[in-house]
Amino acid sequence: MNELQLQDKEVIAIVGPTASGKTALSIQLAKQLNGEIINGDSMQVYQGLDIGTAKVTKEEMAGVPHHLLSFLAPTADFSVADFQCLAREKIADIQQRGRMPIIVGGTGLYVQAALYDFRFTEAKIDEALRLTLYEELEANGPLHMHQKLEVLDAQTAQQIHPNNTRRVVRALEMALTGEKKSTTDKQQGNQPLYNHAIIGLDLPREKLYERINQRVDAMMAQGLLQEVEGLYNQGIRDVQAIQAIGYKEIYAYLDGQCTLDEALDALKQNSRRYAKRQLTYFRNKMDIQFINPLAQT
Repeated sequence: MNELQLQDKEVIAIVGPTASGKTALSIQLAKQLNGEIINGDSMQVYQGLDIGTAKVTKEEMAGVPHHLLSFLAPTADFSVADFQCLAREKIADIQQRGRMPIIVGGTGLYVQAALYDFRFTEAKIDEALRLTLYEELEANGPLHMHQKLEVLDAQTAQQIHPNNTRRVVRALEMALTGEKKSTTDKQQGNQPLYNHAIIGLDLPREKLYERINQRVDAMMAQGLLQEVEGLYNQGIRDVQAIQAIGYKEIYAYLDGQCTLDEALDALKQNSRRYAKRQLTYFRNKMDIQFINPLAQT
């Protein structure tokens, strides 16, 4: 890793698609650089979503401090703006103690929002409009509202699940008052706030897909079905956390919509598709030093 010249950096980030080896590399770098790790995965913030999100275990941590893991109930909403605030607080705290902050995760927007000048400012709330929208939601349902958002702001609609009605309604408020969320987001986020380096893990496609398939099989052996059943049996559904890959597919099985084998096939396929989207985002949105982790061993 010496060729990456990381010693003069204020913050390091490690990004990459699912199953690319981010955890192992982050522990290695943290030990070399006196670092502490900040979770940069949008689903690993939730308690009880451990196996399905490939959350780092106590053994894997090897004594390296980790932050922003498992601190929210699975029913809680959590936004990129929330993460930005907490991550920057952690960066400052770690730096004040003379250590290196290392953000690790596959959620590109989270990492980008922490490191660059993203400003999540929203238009003033129009209480009358909001009330009207919630009445429309009550009368017509979440899918109707999401389809309405697709017409007004298709880019934002793609980023919000129809069941996340709070975010759908807020995005509709912004669009109907002439301030599209997608347009606002494009107007900033280009200037770095830290002298940082972003390391991207990029494996050959066939090898990555093979590792994804193997990881799903390993997760099942570790108890993924039982983990999801625990959430399901608590009546937890229609929340942000359960839209995570690995949970929504098994929920479909538990709902009787498919067999377990069909659910696992969907899980593997969705994970492969997600990995492709992750790589596209990393390549287009951030200045990243890509490495093949298989060549580093």
